[in-house]
Amino acid sequence: MTNNKTIYQVDAFTEEVFKGNPAGVMIVDESVSSQWMQNMAKEMNLSETAFVIPKGEKFQIRYFTPTKEVPLCGHATLASSHIIYQNKLKKEDETIEFEARGGNLTITKEGDWIKMVFPKYPLNKIDIPTNGFKTIVGFQPLEVYTSKYNWVVAVAENELQIVNASPNFEQMKTSAFSHLMVTAKSDSYPADFVVRCFVPGVGINEDPVTGSAHCALTPLWAEKLGKAEMDSLQLSKRTGKLKVKLADNKVEIKGKALTVFEAKVKV
Repeated sequence: MTNNKTIYQVDAFTEEVFKGNPAGVMIVDESVSSQWMQNMAKEMNLSETAFVIPKGEKFQIRYFTPTKEVPLCGHATLASSHIIYQNKLKKEDETIEFEARGGNLTITKEGDWIKMVFPKYPLNKIDIPTNGFKTIVGFQPLEVYTSKYNWVVAVAENELQIVNASPNFEQMKTSAFSHLMVTAKSDSYPADFVVRCFVPGVGINEDPVTGSAHCALTPLWAEKLGKAEMDSLQLSKRTGKLKVKLADNKVEIKGKALTVFEAKVKV
């Protein structure tokens, strides 16, 4: 790794600085090792840091939490796309194509919004757990589903249960709920549904905004609400806003992003 590479910190899924979900972004080459990427992600200590490797007209993208590599990450994809357009590696009317371990991603810019096309996650309805869900998370769900990448999706009776959820993260780590989305129909916010995401299994107690979670949430709420296009609000402390659309076997996720800082890496 040569000196003086640049790392960016970007707030994704927000129009306001210090809101949304912060992600690290670096444009690197193939000589950078996985271990170096993991160490840099640990140093940044954000929910995800993305490493973008130009491959001709396309880009390879890899995502690291402070403790492990993950196959797909929505907010880090949005942040990376924002940096690619900002640095004019692609013109605003050009498409960005990412090759991620979780699938190939297509990105376009629509005014101030960046649109990402992600795969649709399957949902498998399961029996409502009786083995301590309410004790661990704080409410008894109406429905529970499993999905890809060990996600469990719990549907609450109302928005207030989502706001008041207070998981025991230590218990979650060793339970079946170490990758958990809790969601409900929106009651008072200008959104169709609300969500919070807890991922202590990969070192993230609560993710501020989780784009990839909407690969499962979009088909779930499209069926429940009878509409293909929806607004989502993630009710973390930082909050985040997303526009989603179910399009055949794909999910379109739109968001905005802001660069907070850039810094030179000396190691």
